[in-house]
Amino acid sequence: MEIKKRIRKAVFPVAGLGTRFLPATKASPKEMLPIVDKPLIQYAAEEAVAAGIEQLIFVTSSSKRVIEDHFDKNQELEDELARRGKHDLLAMAKHIVPEGVSCIYIRQPEALGLGHAVLCAKPVVGDEPFAVILADDLIDGEENSCLSQMVNIYNTQHCGVIAVEEIEEAETDKYGIIKPESLYEGVSKIKSIVEKPAPDKAPSNLAVVGRYILTPAIFKHLEKIDRGAGGEIQLTDAIAQLLAEEQVLAYQFKGIRYDCGNKLGYLLATIEYALQHPNLREAFREHLLAVCKKLS
Repeated sequence: MEIKKRIRKAVFPVAGLGTRFLPATKASPKEMLPIVDKPLIQYAAEEAVAAGIEQLIFVTSSSKRVIEDHFDKNQELEDELARRGKHDLLAMAKHIVPEGVSCIYIRQPEALGLGHAVLCAKPVVGDEPFAVILADDLIDGEENSCLSQMVNIYNTQHCGVIAVEEIEEAETDKYGIIKPESLYEGVSKIKSIVEKPAPDKAPSNLAVVGRYILTPAIFKHLEKIDRGAGGEIQLTDAIAQLLAEEQVLAYQFKGIRYDCGNKLGYLLATIEYALQHPNLREAFREHLLAVCKKLS
């Protein structure tokens, strides 16, 4: 009897330029934009760790060294916090990455798209199933994290799982869109998938968002597909080919997604997370109420 491998590795494609947030992203990666007091990439890493991930694989570029610095030890900072007796802050700085979790960094030599970024991780992923997390999509899970929900499905179904959500039909040309065949509540078999179809060509209004669990079979398809939309190697196109040989499921996760790849989504996430922050929520709520009164 074959023993199914568990999900131990997560790939974080973080080599993009973040042009929609210029000039803020001219010298600092978009993944380091803070939501209240933590950068987007840390929320993504924490979601992975909560789902049992042991290796965080960052696919980076030459301009993203600050991401490496963020997850690395900062001895000077730790010494200064210890000297000042700021033990809470010291613990926070020392445990951004928990013990037993390792960070691995791989350079993406060219900006050839999400599929190419995932392919760059092949030497580290090897022959194991793995997760892909896009930090732009900040997902606030209802009971547990989006990736934890997906890992639970993988552990019972032993196949790829992709997070999806319903979108407005007019928005289909911004997403990968699936054609679903319902299996049970929240879970569908993906019959087909297409990258950024026009609304009148879309097979549904279920859009792929930035969470994937994939088997290593995806790599052989990424290696041979032609460049797709935008002249890039599209992960969606490789998944479309993978469907001919193995099942991939779509999962309508429980939670709220904030598209922090655009300014409005980023602002909405900042407000919502500030209202959840234990040290800020009451004062911030009072301020919001005062602002609303001025607008009424």
